[in-house]
Amino acid sequence: MKYTVITGASSGIGYETALTFAARGKNLVLAARRQANLEELRSRIEHQYPDVLVVLQAVDLSVADNVYAFYESLKEYEVETWINNAGFGNFATVGEQKLDKIQQLLHLNIEALTILSTLFVREYASKEGTQLINISSGGGYTVIADAVTYCASKFYVSAFTEGLALELKAKGLPMQAKVLAPAATETEFVLRSRDVDQFEYKGAVPKYHTAKEMAGFLLELYDSEKIVGIVDGLTYEFHLKDPIFQHATMARR
Repeated sequence: MKYTVITGASSGIGYETALTFAARGKNLVLAARRQANLEELRSRIEHQYPDVLVVLQAVDLSVADNVYAFYESLKEYEVETWINNAGFGNFATVGEQKLDKIQQLLHLNIEALTILSTLFVREYASKEGTQLINISSGGGYTVIADAVTYCASKFYVSAFTEGLALELKAKGLPMQAKVLAPAATETEFVLRSRDVDQFEYKGAVPKYHTAKEMAGFLLELYDSEKIVGIVDGLTYEFHLKDPIFQHATMARR
């Protein structure tokens, strides 16, 4: 009985990814802060895919102690795929950004993702068929004005995951590590980034994908042997690629 873990599953890409994997018959562990949203998602999955088992975990992963407790709570489940989707953005200049928000962003986007990835690799790297997929951003490969700190956090996600993928391959381990880099996607991202209650993508954003489309791209990445799935920021076409960053091998003494 194997499970796919998805963090940040209460809305957006995480929500649609849960539905996409449920359609494949994958049992799910869904984590997010909002219990009510998770309950609604579970009800929808159980109605559409009654054979799929769904476990819910209401947890704030921006708190380090919660991250370790969350992973430990899953010891009774065998995990096949781990998707680190939880994260949020920030639109503000460096000099004007709110530091309490930035601290939370760094804890969630970088710290929680690194801890969960590391724990998963330690336990499952030698098991056939396992995958780790970390959600980065087009801003994890291109710096965007007024989103410098957010982009820097996603550069970390991209570099960390690409490097991990190469480490796993170099050691001959069967686990695959992959990174998904969306461009503008119709989710709650802008609401949290700008600290606003409402935002309409239509008319305000020239090009964007729906969360359902991004979940489809994630599934393409999951099915492929490539390490990077990235949306072109100009054409909005989705591409599967080998590692994008330059990599060097350090000689062992």
